[in-house]
Amino acid sequence: MLLLPFISISCRWRWRRAFRGWGYRQSYHNFSLSLLEIFPHPGAFNQILSHAIVSGIFRDPFISSKLLYYSFSHHHPHDFAFSRTLFFQIPNPNVFAWNTIFRAYSRSSFPAETIALYNLMLRNGTPPDNYTFPFVLKACARLSLLQKARELHSSTLKWGVFPDVFVQNALISAYSSSGAVEVSRAVFDMLPTLIRDVVSWNSMISGYLQSHRYELALKVFGELLGAGSPTPDHVTLVSALSACGRLGLLDLGKKIHGLFMTTSGFPSDVFAGSSLIDMYSKCGQIEDARKMFDRIPDRNIVCWTSMIAGYAQSDLFKEAIELFREMQIGGFVADAATIACVLSACGHWGALALGRWIHSYCERNGIEMDLKVRNGLIGMYSKCGDTQKALEIFHGLTQPDIFSWTAMISGLAMNGESDKALNLFSQMEMLTDVRPNEITFLGLLCACNHGGFVDKGLYYFNAMTQIYNLTPNIEHYGCMVDLLGRANLLLEAEKFIRTLPIQPDVVIWRSLLFACRNHGNIEMAEFAAKRIGELEPRKCGARVLLSNVYASALRWGDVNRVRKDMAIQRIKKQPGCSFIEIDGLVHEFFVADCSHPETDAIYETLTGINRALQSSPKGFGTEEEEDDDPFDICIAIYGIHFLKPVTTKLDHTKVAYGSSSALTWSLEIRLDKLCKPEDFLCEDQAVELNANEDATLLLSLSNHSST
Repeated sequence: MLLLPFISISCRWRWRRAFRGWGYRQSYHNFSLSLLEIFPHPGAFNQILSHAIVSGIFRDPFISSKLLYYSFSHHHPHDFAFSRTLFFQIPNPNVFAWNTIFRAYSRSSFPAETIALYNLMLRNGTPPDNYTFPFVLKACARLSLLQKARELHSSTLKWGVFPDVFVQNALISAYSSSGAVEVSRAVFDMLPTLIRDVVSWNSMISGYLQSHRYELALKVFGELLGAGSPTPDHVTLVSALSACGRLGLLDLGKKIHGLFMTTSGFPSDVFAGSSLIDMYSKCGQIEDARKMFDRIPDRNIVCWTSMIAGYAQSDLFKEAIELFREMQIGGFVADAATIACVLSACGHWGALALGRWIHSYCERNGIEMDLKVRNGLIGMYSKCGDTQKALEIFHGLTQPDIFSWTAMISGLAMNGESDKALNLFSQMEMLTDVRPNEITFLGLLCACNHGGFVDKGLYYFNAMTQIYNLTPNIEHYGCMVDLLGRANLLLEAEKFIRTLPIQPDVVIWRSLLFACRNHGNIEMAEFAAKRIGELEPRKCGARVLLSNVYASALRWGDVNRVRKDMAIQRIKKQPGCSFIEIDGLVHEFFVADCSHPETDAIYETLTGINRALQSSPKGFGTEEEEDDDPFDICIAIYGIHFLKPVTTKLDHTKVAYGSSSALTWSLEIRLDKLCKPEDFLCEDQAVELNANEDATLLLSLSNHSST
């Protein structure tokens, strides 16, 4: 290697001073300890490396290994080409040189190189030491190589380094990451109590967290506190908080929060603060989570993401999106985790335009479109009704995982494309590397519900246990009751409920009550409403549904009795909520809401539509139902609520809109010449006064509103 032609005056002066210190003698140790530490600049490092090669002292294993060590810090930390080339120029690398390159690769994006180089070291006859195994085991943990971890475990016994605490900590982590948490616990128990350090305890707690055994993680945490030594650090407390959040143990989480306060005051560490935000959010205390967020002085993207995720998990999608906008104003650039959380909020809120903007935001800012983000895009587009775009993203995945398949199957199911959903599942079944989970089958059963496929629904429900060894949960049972109820198999649905291996919840009984309402089975509706009342005595849902059942059967006395009973018990019906997205802005409305700035124009338009409907000579209903009494109509902002779906027999323009507290209905309105133009008058001069424009408005409400 040629010497670089230029050395700065400062570097030359410092070099002369260093050489005077050791009298130009070829002292290997003085060379490494003085020159390598004096010159931190990459250019100076290259000068020293050139001198070592020309003078021949590079052949000394000690000097070459030190140069290798410094090469990783003087060049780009993620570009190992130079250091790797330098390593293979060492004639006989010692174990320090091997450990140096093991350490670098075990932390890099290429951990598999660590395993390959370790095997090469053994073939070269260099024995490993107690520093070798932690690096190689770290690579095994990242790659989940259980068999290699077992092999290394045996090697630690062979080379006599097994008693070393760092080796045993690495073994605990490697076994846990490879799915063998029981073996991790066995290694942990073999480690003497006096030798265990805080890393040992943290590794064991983390192992249980990775295997979703949160109770055992907290049990180990309790054992650590009971032992009295060592003292838990921030990593320990963060892991314990994560377990509390998963289990919803708010009281224990608050006690751990207190440990933070007693040991180091308010947790200024952003990861500790983010963990507290996550714990409070998962325990349903979103206000406390926000207080924690507001108290963190120097927030990073992890803090913002934790708070946005907390809002999304608490169904506060509007707040999640507003916080994301606040984060952008603050100058923070979102990462993949943030984008996934915001996309989830957009999907649940029906904010399609905003979701599209976030999609383009990722492309403009170079945010990594990893599989998690793409799955979030599939879910967002599906929930917002754009299944074609969702399918486009899905088919563009090189290797979709089970979450990708599940998101697409569920998206097709919720949009009524049941045949496509079932066909997609059939394609997934032909793959060997993807196996359906419980959520996949939930999407399948929803597809069968919307398609009316009773036989297929029963087949897939049985396939869960008989073919895939999955245990149905309460949601799957609820889907089956809904499937049978929609098909008017009410007796079969009731029998299915009575034979459940678990206690039916209100969702299951409510599904039966909906079916009874739709099919007019009053006796069974009363039975289901009674069961719901026992489980939720202070809620109005069952009583309102039962009242609707009585109203459909024209039993007005029973309707009055139910409503009077609600008044006596002071049970109030929660107001319905609708929202619509216009030009990227989501407008939210409650029943009788007057907070919108254009409330007068909205009510005037809806009142005109109501007068037009009432002016029809046929009234409401089809020809077969024209003798029925008129339905009770409730005008609500951006929606007209009917007791049951109806179709008018007017003639001109088709309008579709939704809504009920549980179902979305379609209404076809055909306006004939009997409708007067003044019925559509609006004080807002920006609105064009014709039937076509009114029809377009109501169609947009149907496509984007949700109740």
